[in-house]
Amino acid sequence: MTGRRHPARDSQVGSSGPFLPSLAGTFLTWVAVTVLTTLAVSPALAHGGSIGAAGRSSLRLPTWLVLLTGGAAVGASFLLSSFVTDRGLIRAIDGWRRGLPLPNRAATILGRVVGLAVLAAVLVVGFVGPQSSANLAVLLVWVGWWAGFTMLSYLVGNAWPVLNPWRTLAALLPTSGRSVPRSLGTWPAVAGLLALVWLEVVSPLAAAPAQLATVVVGYSLVTLAGAAVVGPADWFRFVDPVAGVFRNYGRVAPIGRDEDGGLELRLPATALTRPGSISGPGDVAFVVALLWATTYDGLVTTPAWTDAIEALAGVGVPTAVVYPLALLAGFALFLAGFHLAAMASRRVAGTYLARETLLELVAPSLLAIAAGYHFAHYLGYFLTYAPAIVAVAAAPLAARATIPTLALPDWFQFVGMAAVLVGHLLAIWVAHARAFAAVPDRMDAIRSQAPFVAVMVGYTMTSLWIVAQPEVPVPT
Repeated sequence: MTGRRHPARDSQVGSSGPFLPSLAGTFLTWVAVTVLTTLAVSPALAHGGSIGAAGRSSLRLPTWLVLLTGGAAVGASFLLSSFVTDRGLIRAIDGWRRGLPLPNRAATILGRVVGLAVLAAVLVVGFVGPQSSANLAVLLVWVGWWAGFTMLSYLVGNAWPVLNPWRTLAALLPTSGRSVPRSLGTWPAVAGLLALVWLEVVSPLAAAPAQLATVVVGYSLVTLAGAAVVGPADWFRFVDPVAGVFRNYGRVAPIGRDEDGGLELRLPATALTRPGSISGPGDVAFVVALLWATTYDGLVTTPAWTDAIEALAGVGVPTAVVYPLALLAGFALFLAGFHLAAMASRRVAGTYLARETLLELVAPSLLAIAAGYHFAHYLGYFLTYAPAIVAVAAAPLAARATIPTLALPDWFQFVGMAAVLVGHLLAIWVAHARAFAAVPDRMDAIRSQAPFVAVMVGYTMTSLWIVAQPEVPVPT
């Protein structure tokens, strides 16, 4: 991102002494809102799945064949990309750009008005509308925003900085002049993302519109207070997890900002090859958390998870304990695997690059994987319930016994599997291009990718296994 500063270089920026109590207070308030809201409800169905399962069914192909084929495809793509050793060709592919006109002021104002209007609709309908999963607020948040708009962010481009209603409101508030200590990096956003995923999975927000609206109010208060303390730029760059999600997914998109602040058209995922797109251990951890968050969201809808929950409940382990522990353990496992790959890469390639540098070098490729799996996980869900948004929006305060849905054909599940593979193939190319840009020797550049490709194969097979499973209600 243009103008991003490395945490190590900017550790002296800002006054961390008087700032830390304010940041800690604001962040702890955000965590307290999340925890108290979660403790007030019992574990229920995850995300929008509680509106009604989108209907993922078992594949007619053997699961082992699907996993073997997917892993082999990723491995083969690494071997094929290894033959592309012409640095000029790699730079030409990644550097292909076409300038686009920036939106005019009227379009920007319209986008901000739309963002504020949707936020107002979620709050009003959430509190006064029908208290069921057929509520427009539920459909807007989970189907329209978290599924549809997120897909738009990596398929087209990131429009969240304009539509973000909290950024629009924060720009109207006075600020204290303080800044986030660069030593913290984006670790607050990592904690916030994991907390939001936990809240999404364990709470019945998709079936309780008033509770969903209450969480939105709490998030709004903390976000505006935090932006007033450190300024909107620092808050939405280092602390706010939602802005982090869309900013990172936007790097996969074919439309985005160029290095001079203009708008450009580029090949998908090629913005990930730019130096500095990931900077510091916090950014690396956020990318891994984003990948794990979608994996976890799909994992809890599989029969294997249901069996595990029932087995643990049988020996007295509360379900409310299993969910957060599994969330943290899975994130730690994904992050540890990535760090081990970096250590192995240094040994295999004999590179002089530090482990932290290798992590920053390859971490952008994980965003292509995360986008592919998000698409696989949410496309069917979005298409199934998109008609409901249109129907419910016509009379948002009317109670409904049923909502219209779109029935998807059995073969549609293969679309998700193809998305997983495409995401991983793009990731292989990004890692290849980044390695050749940073490692002088060609063979060392190829060898340095091997441990990361092994981890990617593991991610691929995990994602394909989840997509291949029938979707079941999340156990309570």
